Amino acid sequence: MRANMKKAFTSIRGFNWPRVLGVSFFFSVLLVLVHSINWVSDWLVEHRDAQIKTLTVLGDPLYTDEREIVEAIKRTDLTSFFQLNVKAVQQAVKGLPWVASVSVRKQWPDTIQVYVVEHKPVAYWNSDSLLNVNGIIFQADSDKLSTNLPQLYGPEGSESEAWETFLQLKEMLAVNSFELTSLALSERFAWQLWLKNGIKLNLGREEKAKRVQRFIDVYPLLERPDGALLDVIDLRYDTGLAVSWRYPQIQENKDKSKA
Repeated sequence: MRANMKKAFTSIRGFNWPRVLGVSFFFSVLLVLVHSINWVSDWLVEHRDAQIKTLTVLGDPLYTDEREIVEAIKRTDLTSFFQLNVKAVQQAVKGLPWVASVSVRKQWPDTIQVYVVEHKPVAYWNSDSLLNVNGIIFQADSDKLSTNLPQLYGPEGSESEAWETFLQLKEMLAVNSFELTSLALSERFAWQLWLKNGIKLNLGREEKAKRVQRFIDVYPLLERPDGALLDVIDLRYDTGLAVSWRYPQIQENKDKSKA
């Protein structure tokens, strides 16, 4: 009998307990997981008609009225918190003229948060559009804008280049007390500038910065005829420049005589 007990004890010691415990743990986790999935499924069915009760607009939009944003969102299906189409809400708000980007987040149990980023206008583009800080064109009501925004003109696809060139030349001119207010790039890629003091600069297609610097250097040396103001300076020459003058007083007298 003692030998049999010794044999049984040896069998128990030789049993693979780690494997048994591992399998037991696996099945325990599996049972808990199945139970959890069933619980979540039942819970979702029970709350499938959860309503959206709160709408929060974030981002402090300047040009877009919050009511416009809310009305745009209301045009989407808001009947269920869980079934809300986030992409549809984003597209609805993104369709507003001043809106550049939108992010939407659902916050349990009944709230959606809409974060709105607007375009930051930096210039008028071809008179009937606006240009944002990233060189992207957009259409929006400009009544709230300052009329001091620069006017930029150019062919389709030249927006970013025009804006970058404007910034470069504006900085050059500002150092020398000139204010650049408008820039145009023609279909043949020739550049023209207008300064606040009424002077127009024809730069041509090449060496824009070099030709602007030539204007800056020559300007103090120009001798003005009596009653004349600088009108156009043509810098499209390899060396030198051509100057046109205007006579405001003579033009004023002509206008009076016609009247």
